Amino acid sequence: MDDLDKPIAYGRTAEIFAWGENQVLKLFHAWVGFDAVEYEYRIARTMQSCGLPVPQVGEIIEYKGRYGITCQRIKGISMTESLARAPWKILRYARRMAELHARVHAVTHPTDIPPLNPKMARKILQAQSLPARLREKALTRLEKLPEGHDLCHGDFHPDNILLTPQGEVILDWMDAGTGNPLADLARTSIILKGSIESGQIRHPLLKRLAHLFHRAYLAQYFSLRPGGESEYALWLPIIAAARLSENISELEGWLVAQAERGLS
Repeated sequence: MDDLDKPIAYGRTAEIFAWGENQVLKLFHAWVGFDAVEYEYRIARTMQSCGLPVPQVGEIIEYKGRYGITCQRIKGISMTESLARAPWKILRYARRMAELHARVHAVTHPTDIPPLNPKMARKILQAQSLPARLREKALTRLEKLPEGHDLCHGDFHPDNILLTPQGEVILDWMDAGTGNPLADLARTSIILKGSIESGQIRHPLLKRLAHLFHRAYLAQYFSLRPGGESEYALWLPIIAAARLSENISELEGWLVAQAERGLS
């Protein structure tokens, strides 16, 4: 195939193209190295072996100096897009997202998945906008909290859940690792709350709905996996500190405030 058509979807690290009749090509941007692509490919194959609802992965290819992964083409829309069309389903979707997240965390000691905590520590060290005193406190707390050995998605939010006639499919496992599920839960909270507080969600009604979604998601998760609320709260400032390494300008002030409030 000499040329690809227009992407059918866009992401921070890649574009998605139709590839043959029943596949798509996740073509990573040129700045994403082969090691990162090979890592996501290995993760995807592991997820398949765990029986999780994920696209069936094909192969790694190189296309005009960029690396990509072919995988099963699944027809559906993201949970975010479905919520925009049918906001009255917000509680149903929040609870369903919690159920899916708990299902991910039920996978213990998965093979070929690296530990989450060392990666988190590196991200905290790389967060240039994080004050030095907060960096030290975040790393100290990270060392003290239980590490865990369960599967963590690392970027679990409604955009990464595809709704299909056959059921939900979980996408984008590039940040997956083994670790403490409560850290992964806190990561999702920081993503959701950040979108509300940073101005990414602007309309007052949509903000209220997003708060409702987050509260329902947490309530359902802890009903499925009781306990851990206090430890979850301890993870929040650590996750906020680590997220600063992603250099999302509109979130920086809010993330620093979260780290400050939770670590002081």
